[in-house]
Amino acid sequence: MLEVRDLLICYGKHTALEIEHLAIAPGEVLAIIGPNGAGKTTLLLALARLIRPARGEIRFRGRPLTARDDREYRRHLALVLQEPLLLSASVFENVALGLRFRGLPKAEVARRVDEWLARLGIGHLRDRPAAHLSGGEAQRVSLARALAIGPDLLLLDEPFGALDPPTRSGLLEDLQLLLAETGQTTVFVTHDLDEALMLGDRVAVLLGSRLRQVGPPEQVFAEPADPEVAAFVGMETIVAGRVVACQDGRVVVDVNGLHLETVGEVLPGRAVFFCLRPEDVTLWPKEGAPASSARNRLSGPIRRLMPQGPLFRVVVDCGFPLTALVTRASAQEMNLVEGIEVTASFKATAARLIPR
Repeated sequence: MLEVRDLLICYGKHTALEIEHLAIAPGEVLAIIGPNGAGKTTLLLALARLIRPARGEIRFRGRPLTARDDREYRRHLALVLQEPLLLSASVFENVALGLRFRGLPKAEVARRVDEWLARLGIGHLRDRPAAHLSGGEAQRVSLARALAIGPDLLLLDEPFGALDPPTRSGLLEDLQLLLAETGQTTVFVTHDLDEALMLGDRVAVLLGSRLRQVGPPEQVFAEPADPEVAAFVGMETIVAGRVVACQDGRVVVDVNGLHLETVGEVLPGRAVFFCLRPEDVTLWPKEGAPASSARNRLSGPIRRLMPQGPLFRVVVDCGFPLTALVTRASAQEMNLVEGIEVTASFKATAARLIPR
């Protein structure tokens, strides 16, 4: 459907975005993820032909786009921004806008508007002025306006970023169902990993204005391409080590004199990063750790104990900083405080190795 080749976008002398190649297939939802300032919105605006690249090309259905094609090309896409841009008119008039621009008959406009208002659960707001809508309602109107025109390509720029958690959750669930039902080709920008996992068929990771990895969410989150991607997708323990043994798919890595086990096929002597998610680490009182199938067991004092909603993030000094997540109930039951000794365990299958 859409392909980016050798794209370079600059703001003055600053490189805002550089992408060697990115392709978007018909019917897929591509989630563009990355921290603030990584170039996500710049990429979306370039795909909408609202920013001119210094170099490279964008191809639509196999054909390179030129400035002469922009007006016709934009008729094939719809763009939804984080802040809804609505007219001072009724909900009906806002959703009808793009259809009227396309010259559709009055009856067809009314049919499509009512269909999409119903599908997004806002049919009861049909005659309400846009100025009297809540943030979630306004964003549903923006989505209805975009989807009503039947775009070949839907571009979403963090459309849930300004919404409160309950509103965001409900809209995410509805959008997930709609995209699955319609097979709508979509590029979705977000810095929220949960949104990317929920909506994306594939994810593309932007870091430092460059595309670092593209693939199915499960692959990118489980097998990050480099330490920076690993850190962004939630692998909080990332330590340098060296493979000392590998036999029958069992890999032993030396990290600061400690031998840690994982699985894979890596030649001994290879320098690697040993990566682990905090949710894969289990904590026990130092003297009360039961026998388990976890191949890795380390002990050390708690250096930091940080509340995070219903959980606690715990950093244990095991010869290197090891981060774990525990529930508040578990933290209270074990009387966790900074300075006490605990045992941390994790399975060999939980760890990932990245060459360095």
